[in-house]
Amino acid sequence: MKNYSIVRIGQEYVVQAGEKSILKVASRRKAAQLVTSAAELLDSQLALQAVPDRPAEPSIDLDPSDVLNPLSQI
Repeated sequence: MKNYSIVRIGQEYVVQAGEKSILKVASRRKAAQLVTSAAELLDSQLALQAVPDRPAEPSIDLDPSDVLNPLSQI
C-alpha cells in the first residue's frame, strides 16, 4: 500500500488509498497505526503468495477396473 494519505476533515482524520476514502478516525496517531497494520498484513499476504507450492507427492491409486469390479480377482 504505497499510495495512501491521511487527511484532516474537521475534527476527524480520513485515511485515503489513492482517490478513495477508506476510514475515518478521531486521532491521527490511530490512523497512522491502522495504515501501518494494514500494510503489514498486505505484505505478509503477498509473501505467502510468493512461496511456491510444494510439488504433489506421488500417490498409489487403485486400478479403476478393480474398484468397479472387486470380485474379478476372486
